[in-house]
Amino acid sequence: MDHTKTIPDCPVEMTLQLIGDKWKVLIIRDLMTGTKRFNELMRSVSGITQKVLTSHLRAMEKDGLVTRTVYPEVPPKVEYTLTGTGYSLKPILDSMYTWGNEYKASL
Repeated sequence: MDHTKTIPDCPVEMTLQLIGDKWKVLIIRDLMTGTKRFNELMRSVSGITQKVLTSHLRAMEKDGLVTRTVYPEVPPKVEYTLTGTGYSLKPILDSMYTWGNEYKASL
């Protein structure tokens, strides 16, 4: 994580700083199943632009949620994988999934 930012006292606020964006949560959701290439993420996170995906992946790498591996090939092959910290968000995403299903069922 970028330690030049102020770290909030509230743990919920800290979590929201890291994943409080719609796109970041969807990127994490798609990386939970394993390593993905950039274009795979572009296809699976519908509606995201290339610029926004690039920006979020860089921020998530800086925050220690994602690792980026570049293979020395032509054309370059780049893969993204969740770190241990990224995978530790699984219970949060599982809870969001459960809550979303329950809410949809109540409509």
